[in-house]
Amino acid sequence: MLEIVDIEPGSIAEELGLKSGDRLLALNGEPVRDLLDYQLLGNVEELLIEVERSDGELWEVEIEKDAEEPLGIVLPHPEPDQCGNNCIFCFVHQLPPGMRRSLYVKDEDYRFSYLYGAYVTLSNIDEAALQRILAQRLSPLYVSVHATDEQLRERLLGRRGPSILEIMRRLVGGGIELHAQIVVCPGINDGAALEATCRDLTALAPGLASLAIVPVGLTGYRQRLPELRPLSPEEARTLVDWVHARQRDCLERLGRRFLYAADEIYLAAGRDFPPLQEYEDLPQLENGVGLVAQFRARAAEVLAQVSPLALPPLTVVTGESAAGELRDFCAALAAKCGVPLDVAAVPNHFFGGHVTVTGLLTGRDIVAALAARPLGAAVLLPDVLLREGTEMLLDDMTVDELERQLGVRVEIVPAEPWGLWDMLETLALERGEGE
Repeated sequence: MLEIVDIEPGSIAEELGLKSGDRLLALNGEPVRDLLDYQLLGNVEELLIEVERSDGELWEVEIEKDAEEPLGIVLPHPEPDQCGNNCIFCFVHQLPPGMRRSLYVKDEDYRFSYLYGAYVTLSNIDEAALQRILAQRLSPLYVSVHATDEQLRERLLGRRGPSILEIMRRLVGGGIELHAQIVVCPGINDGAALEATCRDLTALAPGLASLAIVPVGLTGYRQRLPELRPLSPEEARTLVDWVHARQRDCLERLGRRFLYAADEIYLAAGRDFPPLQEYEDLPQLENGVGLVAQFRARAAEVLAQVSPLALPPLTVVTGESAAGELRDFCAALAAKCGVPLDVAAVPNHFFGGHVTVTGLLTGRDIVAALAARPLGAAVLLPDVLLREGTEMLLDDMTVDELERQLGVRVEIVPAEPWGLWDMLETLALERGEGE
């Protein structure tokens, strides 16, 4: 039973007279335990809705609708199950003090893996959860494996858990598509251990559809935490060569490359990125695998279509790891459209350590990096810097506050080539209308 938070205007639920405060009991006789049940049970053409009205009246109604048409009932977002691991590389443990409390919460919930693509270790999975995954076909799921050797995995996760291979075999045997990742900690789960883990996981294909090899992320806040280090350039080059060799083997045996190295590993190795087609259907894009190749392909599309624009100089903000690619694109774009674009690579002092990705920049670091440089008519900020659904950065600075501190207009831009070009066209249109 879930209390209805809101009703979407013009929806089926509004036509039925449902109100916030009513309680959704069941759909087609199945109890609605959470948002996931609601989404899955409601995707049918014939539906029996059971509700307890806010005054206690029990109410049932049968409807017919298109299977994909939502009912329009807004339910509370589920609270995620908490993570019981103590991973030696846990990013939450490496956060600076003084951030908002929600960032220090560690979650581990298979429902969020299904709904949002979040990676889970499955170390807290129980039989009831496994039965639900299989019965409701919650597919795909995303699994943080790190090692298949149980003792090594226990060391990495900081706790003993069920056999990850047994769980994954059961899930793929039940028709659940999985994607996996290995966070590589040099000297711990690389080398022969990585070889063994990948051999075990490759045996689960095609049910296990892809495997990402990701470098450990280290901030400057690792006091009293296990000693870890990043990949050296030589180790990164060795890892890239190893991945490419495994890809050739998988391509021959499985018909696809199966495993992929994260973009950060190529950057650490000083190696160029594979062409976009070698990432196949980009199954690990949200894990930082293939972003550069996709960016280059879209940049080429943009550069083939741009035309001159009348705009003053602009500043484009990015993190250090993406600066090279963005500078190359902006230089080519400026040469074609005539708009001076200054790419500002912002060092991440807030997190420190080896954090260079754009999505973890904070307002205070942006202000510090831009304060002494000419910014032109506006600063273009990639949307990956903002908390979803807000105009707030990681350190709770708002876009309005950033504008005040920089003394210049700030525009939010989708973090990809077409997003930047669309913003330039929008600014040029505004400028033309104002003249």
